[in-house]
Amino acid sequence: MLVPPDLVADAVAEARRALGPAVDSDWSIPATDLDWSCWTTGFHIADCLVFYASQIIDQATEGYVPFEITMTDGANPEELLRTIVVCGAILQRTVAAAQPGDRGYHNYGTSDAEGFTAMGVVETLVHTYDVATALGLHWRPPAEMCVPVLTRLFPDAPPGDPSDVLLWCTGRTVLDGRPRRTQWRWDGTVRD
Repeated sequence: MLVPPDLVADAVAEARRALGPAVDSDWSIPATDLDWSCWTTGFHIADCLVFYASQIIDQATEGYVPFEITMTDGANPEELLRTIVVCGAILQRTVAAAQPGDRGYHNYGTSDAEGFTAMGVVETLVHTYDVATALGLHWRPPAEMCVPVLTRLFPDAPPGDPSDVLLWCTGRTVLDGRPRRTQWRWDGTVRD
């Protein structure tokens, strides 16, 4: 498997490690270049991880499972990071238990367990970057985590440092003279 389930656990552990030093910061400030706050962006990571697991379990050919997770009122950034790790475990265990023929709907293409794993890793890495940058932390997605998700979701990605390429593919940076993307999407469809 190109994108193993354990990569989700590695990505959320990295997010917790990267953002942990800023748990006493103001998470109500905007995340870098997003309309969301750092808090909302962090919550979005957790929500996506559970959402992707639910799509694999539901196996619908169209539409999404009609629910979202919520955070308890008064939860703090450390508790949000804990929630991200738990939601990552939900996705990791779901995709590890999935059968080869299991599929789930996504508006970027019906996908398999590996595709949803890659989506969860991308959401975690790029939004950790958004939050870390806004909070003054100098962090970049680890190259070794970027390579498999670039291969799986961005088959036309240009060559270069995998961290830079992932950030470029997701509209966060310029890359070797290529302008920053204003529109982008991944290809989650099942590969032969």
